[in-house]
Amino acid sequence: MTNKTFFVLALFGVLLITAIPSLHAQKKTKFKPEWASLEQVNQTPDWFLDAKLGIYAHWGPVSEAMAEAEPGRRYGGWHGMLMYQDGQKVPTKNGNPSNNYQHHVKKYGDPAVYGYKHVIEQFKPTAFDAKEWARLFALSGAKFAGPVAMHHDNFAMWDSKATRWNSMNYGGIDPSAELKREIEAQGMKFMASFHHAFTWKYFATAHAYGGVSREDYDLYTNPHPIDSDTPDQDFYKAWWAKLKEYIDKYQPDLIWFDWWLENMDDEIRQKFLAYYYNQGLKWGKEVAVSYKESTFPVTTAIKDYERGRPNQPKTPAWLTDTSPGAWFYRSDAQFKSPNQLIDILVDIVAKNGVMLLNVPPDPDGSIPKIMVDLLTDMGAWLEVNGEAIYGTRPWTVFGEGPTRLPEGGHKIEKIKIEYTAADIRYTRKSDKEFFAIVMDQPTEEIVMHALSTQIGALNSRILDIRLLGSEETINWDRDERGLVITAPKSFPTDYAHAFKITLEGYTENDIGGTVEAHKE
Repeated sequence: MTNKTFFVLALFGVLLITAIPSLHAQKKTKFKPEWASLEQVNQTPDWFLDAKLGIYAHWGPVSEAMAEAEPGRRYGGWHGMLMYQDGQKVPTKNGNPSNNYQHHVKKYGDPAVYGYKHVIEQFKPTAFDAKEWARLFALSGAKFAGPVAMHHDNFAMWDSKATRWNSMNYGGIDPSAELKREIEAQGMKFMASFHHAFTWKYFATAHAYGGVSREDYDLYTNPHPIDSDTPDQDFYKAWWAKLKEYIDKYQPDLIWFDWWLENMDDEIRQKFLAYYYNQGLKWGKEVAVSYKESTFPVTTAIKDYERGRPNQPKTPAWLTDTSPGAWFYRSDAQFKSPNQLIDILVDIVAKNGVMLLNVPPDPDGSIPKIMVDLLTDMGAWLEVNGEAIYGTRPWTVFGEGPTRLPEGGHKIEKIKIEYTAADIRYTRKSDKEFFAIVMDQPTEEIVMHALSTQIGALNSRILDIRLLGSEETINWDRDERGLVITAPKSFPTDYAHAFKITLEGYTENDIGGTVEAHKE
């Protein structure tokens, strides 16, 4: 072999080795805007399955609109829609003006003159602090977080070129850019939620009431009847332009969709999924999409339950979006306790779900103290018990005890549930480690019936049991009643309590056809 030949072969080898990464990259699946192609995606990436808790924030011009609302009266969260319901030009069920309409007239004036456009012009985010938000979100134990990027009101909470109705033009801030930087600096994934499919219905009342100028159709959509369920092409074009701009500019790890997108054409939904998943390939990260109703096939994205959850484990993994109180700011808001939220989180995780918790900031962008305390308490609990939550998967059974949801689905949190020390939820870390989470503080022995020697749920010897966050020796026995644990003398937290159970592990004889194994 001549030196020249050797050099050519060596050069070819170097070029081939250097080309391997690009060849590999080319082999990555590029998704087509077709359901069959989109079904090939891993819609529940490991980071999502491991995270268990995320946070987003309902905040924008509508937060200011509800300031000075009369305490004790019920107001709908969709103020931009309900503020036009005068009971005459825009009908109501009882024929009377809505509370939102009455509040708006008192605060601003006639909606024909002071419409939602005027609400946007009053947006003053003087106390928004992205670093403080991100610090608090991380302190809560959340593993992903982000803003409500665009709610039904068609207002962009980012510096947008796709719409003039944005937080830079009206407020002088780009919450999305600031939050992305600070959230990722805290080691969390960045998400954003989009609710603007419903804008078509949301602002139909504004057109019915009157006073909308043609030049503002880019906010209110083109005029159409209240009962119209068919968006026009201008709406489709604008909906996509805002979404694409956000994807390209902020590269979110998760995009969460509210309802009504299921009423839009298959073509636009497939176009979005293919584009976003392909952008994820381009960025070198697995991205995720969540949806409500029937927007996407369950094989292409993550199903979300609003203020709800299944009453049994479900595969693939799913998501619950919930709020400790109202979605947006209310001066007299009532909040769930940390104990209630932690119990809901535990039940969700045991059933193969993830919680997305809403934070409703004050109109100026500050987070109220009650919410700060709530998130801090959740974080303190997760600091002790996070091993039983993060990175876990469902165990053989999700739980036991007298307290169960009678049904699963959306809005089932309205059913008052109060868990007891007899209610237990299980999670699994590996074949040799799983957790039993007791939902309230026991005073007597704890009996885990699912672990009875008479039931085949546990087929391995228990090596050790300990209470997370405690050094106290745990006394236990296992018999036909179940795993019986003597209640510890003290507990490290005030809420649910997680016992880590370490197993010997299941083994089988490997007879392998050897002579010795068959002598008799």
